Amino acid sequence: MSYEEKGVWVYLVVSLGAYGVYLAVILGRADGVPLSEVAYVPPMLWSIGIAVAATVVGRVAVEIVRPSESHRSDPRDKEINRFGEYVAGVVFAVVMVVPLGLAMAEADHFWIANAMYTAFVLAALVGSGVKLVAYRRGL
Repeated sequence: MSYEEKGVWVYLVVSLGAYGVYLAVILGRADGVPLSEVAYVPPMLWSIGIAVAATVVGRVAVEIVRPSESHRSDPRDKEINRFGEYVAGVVFAVVMVVPLGLAMAEADHFWIANAMYTAFVLAALVGSGVKLVAYRRGL
């Protein structure tokens, strides 16, 4: 497994895990209160910050446990990354229609922010999935 592919796996797992923990915290805080009244900003910021740090630490940890032969990106890695980011960008653009619509409908900030966070996570998951499939099956 290449250095870049390991990084994609770490990013996928961390993104999904951080979002799952965020949802668990928010739903746990609801406890009979409408979701739009839950204090979501601190957990969201912590979730994003921890995800960034965990991705860096996770990538280093994976390299310590299972070192790659080379840390250089070859043309195949670059093409797979480009294609995965392209698909993720398309997904992101399409899904961002939801928070835009919520903002136009003057929905609570809770719903707009969570729709945006969900769009980022979906783009990350789809982009990572596309990259991993490309690593296994080729472009």
